[in-house]
Amino acid sequence: MAFLKNIKTPEKFFLACISCIFTVLRIPSLVEPYWYGDEGIYQVIGMALRSGRVLYEGTWDNKPPMLYLIYALVNGDQFWARFLSLVFGIGAVIAFYFLAKKLFTNHKITYSTTILFAVLFGIPLLEGNIANAENFMLFPTLMAMNFIFSARETYKLKYYIFAGLLLSFSFLTKIVAIFDVAAVFFISLILGIYDTKIQKMRDVFNVSFLKTCIAIIKKELAVGVFFTIPILITIVYFVVIQKFEDFWKAAFSQNIGYVAYGNQFLIPNGLLYLKLIVLAFVLLLIARFRKELTTSGVFIFIWLAFSFYNAFFSERPYTHYLLVILPALCLFAGYIFENKKIAKISGIIFIIILFLLWKNFHLYKKIVPYYQNYISFIMDGKSVTSYQSFFDRNTPRDYALANFITTKTKTHENVFIWGDSGQIYALADKIPPGRYIVAYHITFYAQAVEETQRAIEKSNPKYIIVIKRGDDVLPLLTSYSLKYQIEDAYIYEK
Repeated sequence: MAFLKNIKTPEKFFLACISCIFTVLRIPSLVEPYWYGDEGIYQVIGMALRSGRVLYEGTWDNKPPMLYLIYALVNGDQFWARFLSLVFGIGAVIAFYFLAKKLFTNHKITYSTTILFAVLFGIPLLEGNIANAENFMLFPTLMAMNFIFSARETYKLKYYIFAGLLLSFSFLTKIVAIFDVAAVFFISLILGIYDTKIQKMRDVFNVSFLKTCIAIIKKELAVGVFFTIPILITIVYFVVIQKFEDFWKAAFSQNIGYVAYGNQFLIPNGLLYLKLIVLAFVLLLIARFRKELTTSGVFIFIWLAFSFYNAFFSERPYTHYLLVILPALCLFAGYIFENKKIAKISGIIFIIILFLLWKNFHLYKKIVPYYQNYISFIMDGKSVTSYQSFFDRNTPRDYALANFITTKTKTHENVFIWGDSGQIYALADKIPPGRYIVAYHITFYAQAVEETQRAIEKSNPKYIIVIKRGDDVLPLLTSYSLKYQIEDAYIYEK
């Protein structure tokens, strides 16, 4: 790989140091309690897959399969999932460095942007400490971007192939990686159409504009082909086991309603179309001012535009959505100092972007207390309950419920939890009777309550634990009576 060759000793020292710094920033995440709801779902799915259940039919969530396979690899164990996230994070930092090295001529900018990326990704500000889908996507995406840039210099087909496969991994982790694929296409198109060699070819041979475009993108078609192959293999697998409909609904079609909910404006998805028009306008501006931007600027601006669209795609304020824009934003920060001719305009754009992100997304603001909590727990004898409560006030309750389950049930006996803390199942080493793990999934989808009721009638769980009150749970309790209460959790026995 071209971008890994001829690494000088100072670079090796820098990469070793920044990897160590990143690791130190992430170490507290390895000993966090089971507290984060999304991870709780992934943990249970990982356990369910290892026990023989079929994804989407026997256990369910609304993402493509790769993330669940990662959790299945570690049998839902949070420590090892976080450890893998740490490894992927180190890979992302190193890949970011080599990409910055290609984009910037000033070594100080390369180093400073890498440090910025490593710190922002390492601390919990953007939920880098959580083993979520975005945390596993950045490394393969950054590697793909490296291959794309290397391919422009060497024209080696294998780089396009590697890029396609890596982007496919990201897509099979979370479908929003399609915007990185779109960024690759437009980077190639805009840089290629206006390449000096291509222009001379058109002038000398009188080649039409359409044929020129085909000549430019033919190697990028290799990206498309090898991006598609793993996806097709996944589709074929679910077709063969006769679960394609479950896969398609969970990973794709049901997400349409999820995205449409926040993008309602005059018409369904009206806001999404409006954002798409703005994105198209930005791409036209980039093409128009490509010479002033330089090749690096075109690359960064296009990727930033699609990453910004990606972050705002579903119109949800979730913190980890900001991870998808982090690499391009850090590169853009370096570009402001690299290209001083348009530094003022770039600086204004940078400030506007930061304002919009700050205004529309939740940031994790307890950075210093986060590390103080860890140090106090490890070195100063802070109580387990106090340590757990720092992350979520309900975490001690979840551990108490898990302890109740393990104490009161045998290995073969099941429980059902009506609430949004899927991690209780993981703590108690139990799998829910139906495919739905948390209450908000059951109430969101039509017929899910009835389906869950049938699963409960079939498996006869010993206990039903009600954490989230509401009328939807009442049909599930017809054969159960209230026996215990732990804080705000009501425990019904068969």
